[in-house]
Amino acid sequence: MQNRFYSNGKLLLTGEYVVLDGAKALAFPTKFGQDLVVQPIDKPEIIWNSFDVDSRSWFSDVFPFTEIRTNNASANQIRETLLNILHQVYLLNPDFLNRQSGFSVSTHLTFPRLWGLGTSSTLINNIATWTEVDAFTLLAKTFGGSGYDIAAAKCNHLIVYQVSADNQLYEEAMFNQKLTSSMYFVYLNRKQNSRASISSYRNQASEVSSAVSEISDITIQIQTATTVRDLQLLLNNHEQILSALLKVDTIKTQLFSDFEGTIKSLGGWGGDFILAISDDDPSDYFRSRGYDTILKFSEIIL
Repeated sequence: MQNRFYSNGKLLLTGEYVVLDGAKALAFPTKFGQDLVVQPIDKPEIIWNSFDVDSRSWFSDVFPFTEIRTNNASANQIRETLLNILHQVYLLNPDFLNRQSGFSVSTHLTFPRLWGLGTSSTLINNIATWTEVDAFTLLAKTFGGSGYDIAAAKCNHLIVYQVSADNQLYEEAMFNQKLTSSMYFVYLNRKQNSRASISSYRNQASEVSSAVSEISDITIQIQTATTVRDLQLLLNNHEQILSALLKVDTIKTQLFSDFEGTIKSLGGWGGDFILAISDDDPSDYFRSRGYDTILKFSEIIL
């Protein structure tokens, strides 16, 4: 009998970087995500196959139980990463491999891998659900990060997320749906490395406590914003606070200084998706600059 597990992708509207230091953040689960299908096999091993959105295989390998227990280094980075995840699962739940039979596992993305909507977080949450371990703990022992993406993987609504005393706090957030008709999500044609972004933040950030308080206030205020102008003012302020903290120009200053509207980075600065807020459909503007993936709110957000 096969079992199927599914997790949502994510986009972080507020709190990028400073969520690591306790700021309240707003995260959108997306309509795109990843599933994981498990079937039993006779041998004590895991046969693994990963498929992209177009059903093409992008990774395939076999992991004997003995190798998962010992976690021997691999020359293949993808294989080594997955082996480490499975090893950490074994350490958290040794009964996972306490059997003579194994598993055939396949994963299927519903979005292109380079979009940065949570290839890793959806994988972690699916594996954790399958193996009955805590997803936040598994994330901490593998990829690291704040864990907001795990919360988004589990939820079907906008969430307020906060890290507090090594715990993860998240709950459903409010958002005025009338504002969504002016919101567009644009892919910047490059994937941002989350771990590299976090490392850069740790090396450059100063006056973090003040920024944490300010960003938390913005997160709270956005939930009660009633007009597009209110939302734009709050997000513009958010960008300026992070720009000063990171000592990096906003993405609007870098790439879209002539855009008539608001540009907001989503997650790691410099890649993945941005949010554009405009009175008119900005698709022609972005396409003229080589950015062809422009999605309306209703096309990407749950």
